[in-house]
Amino acid sequence: MPTKSALETQLAVVAGFDAPRAELEQYPTPPDLAAHVVHVADLNGDIENRTVVDLGTGTGMLALGAALRGPDRVVGLDIDRDALETAAENRVRVGTTTDIDWVRADATRPPLRTGGPTTVLMNPPFGAQRGHEHADRAFLSTAAEVADVSYSIHNAGSREFVEAFTEDEGGEVTHAFRATFTLDRQFDFHDAESKDIETELYRIEWDT
Repeated sequence: MPTKSALETQLAVVAGFDAPRAELEQYPTPPDLAAHVVHVADLNGDIENRTVVDLGTGTGMLALGAALRGPDRVVGLDIDRDALETAAENRVRVGTTTDIDWVRADATRPPLRTGGPTTVLMNPPFGAQRGHEHADRAFLSTAAEVADVSYSIHNAGSREFVEAFTEDEGGEVTHAFRATFTLDRQFDFHDAESKDIETELYRIEWDT
């Protein structure tokens, strides 16, 4: 199995958003964090020979990372056409030959019938924008519908919510990790050129 650092190097070429949209909380997943998520999933047997779905794929970071670890197929789903075009270009940059379907759709109402073992990887919106509070709840609901296991990144302090939601959906949080998300300045309301945000990564097994 390739190392996590090797995977991070491969993902370092992934381009970000040309015109990020604040209402969609379009922040690119950093290569080191994406490599960590994919590597942990691979160590747990949740990538190879499975269908991997990246909900809210953006420019494809998690989908492309998964594609480098031997899945049967990968689906990258996002509502933003421009982001998906960048994701397709990023696939060329990364050089993976795994089948990837880029699907334009709402991640909270996806047209997915995957069949077989399915893993969701996602960096959902944290719900930081006014009117979009708890946006990650809808993404978790989708994961519960389409996958038997999921990995998701959430704002620090989300454990009580994630565990309660998962239990209500008949699932179980099996692993929880802390991780740092380095957020570069993208919007006018950002004060600093970059900021480190403490996040939490959860592995959830869903009763499908």
